Amino acid sequence: MHSPSSVGELLRSTLGSLSTARRVPAASVAVVVDGEIVEHAVGLLSTATRVEATVDSVFQIGSITKVWTATMVLQLVDEGAVDLDAPIRRYVPEFAVGDETAAAAITVRQLLSHRSGFEGDIFTDTGRGDDAVEKYIALLADAVQTFPPGALFSYSNAGYVLLGRMIEILRESTWEEALLAHIATPLGLATVSPSPYEAILHRVAVGHLDVEDGGEPQPAPFWAMARSNEPAGSMLAMSAHDLAVFARAHLRAADAVSSDAQDAEPVLLSRDAATAMRTAAVHLPRLAGMGAAWGLGWEIDRDGENPLFGHDGNTVGQSSFLRIAPDAGVAVVLLTNGGDGAGLFHDVADALLRDLTGDGLPPAPTPPAASAAPSAPDDVDGFLGVYANSTMEMEVSQDDTGRLWLEQRPTPELLALGAQPSTDELVPFEAGSLILRERKSGMHMVLAFLEPASDGRASYIHFGRAVPRSR
Repeated sequence: MHSPSSVGELLRSTLGSLSTARRVPAASVAVVVDGEIVEHAVGLLSTATRVEATVDSVFQIGSITKVWTATMVLQLVDEGAVDLDAPIRRYVPEFAVGDETAAAAITVRQLLSHRSGFEGDIFTDTGRGDDAVEKYIALLADAVQTFPPGALFSYSNAGYVLLGRMIEILRESTWEEALLAHIATPLGLATVSPSPYEAILHRVAVGHLDVEDGGEPQPAPFWAMARSNEPAGSMLAMSAHDLAVFARAHLRAADAVSSDAQDAEPVLLSRDAATAMRTAAVHLPRLAGMGAAWGLGWEIDRDGENPLFGHDGNTVGQSSFLRIAPDAGVAVVLLTNGGDGAGLFHDVADALLRDLTGDGLPPAPTPPAASAAPSAPDDVDGFLGVYANSTMEMEVSQDDTGRLWLEQRPTPELLALGAQPSTDELVPFEAGSLILRERKSGMHMVLAFLEPASDGRASYIHFGRAVPRSR
């Protein structure tokens, strides 16, 4: 196994060239090994200002924020203030969705494990005031219930905003204040920035977007998304080091790091709570980039022998990655501000995890060789059609030659966040699923087709979100 010093030498010798090859403007890595944190940063925080990245630079962590929200929920469970199997209405009485029966039944546990069933991609901006999250919850009264609570997994930003509102009510504070008081301050995290007001005090990374002519990625037109979505990951930023300290605290809860680190940091959670967060609550179809299962906040990439869990995050032009191998007491953090962040994470984390734990990242789904792929599966008729929610319409079609196509049509709300219409070819993958022929956004997206109706047609298309058939 590598020592902290050898990990540092590896990062210093490889991170720069790997980032350049992946067209990543700036990258910051922090690795927990033997209870210590090894870190390195390269590149430019902004290609406009040419400010160089340092290990104390802050990047947005996107949806990794959800694990911080989940940690605060489990702290309340430890205190006896929250019952995981109680309806969320016990704590947020005003909560409502379009289906009243569902709204009364949805539990805290279902929200933590993305099984609430109401539409999860609602990004309405309710302003920058301290009541932004409270106002957002009022908007959920019109949300569509796409499946019964607990029936399926469907990644839900809205569900985590609802959990954030529960934290606000029980802590009698804003979500930001609760995060600082119950996680950042106890752990001594100096760079944790819930909003741009704190981030501006540090060397801060700016997101970058690709340009059509293939030139240098350009700074994104804005830095933060709506405050109303902050418990789900719209703006929280920090250094890779501080995110690694948070990961080490989760390792410590399972006594997986050295005694020196244990003496230096408080315990955020009980052993039972930390274990519950990374124990599978629901297993997923084989998808790209969503893990094999989900716990109460953590994505579980590998269960059983040599377990691996973590979370990814994306904001406008920034991508973040965290993986924890608890048996080895190892955690790997990568924060990036543009380019192929997912590819860079694979380059960095797969090698590190193999050396430090004996097992790398799980292999990503890939399409079969062109010569091995039939033109279409036998049950293609059950896949064809239009699937839609309030942010996206997805159409699966077959042309005269038998080739399959996915057309994605974002709504204006999602277009405003940078999504673009697209048409991509699909090929058969495993039973009941198709996969994009070409790599896109760092992966070959897999589409699973679930819950066939009496006519054989799938009721849902699933790519991490379960989107119901509309026609």
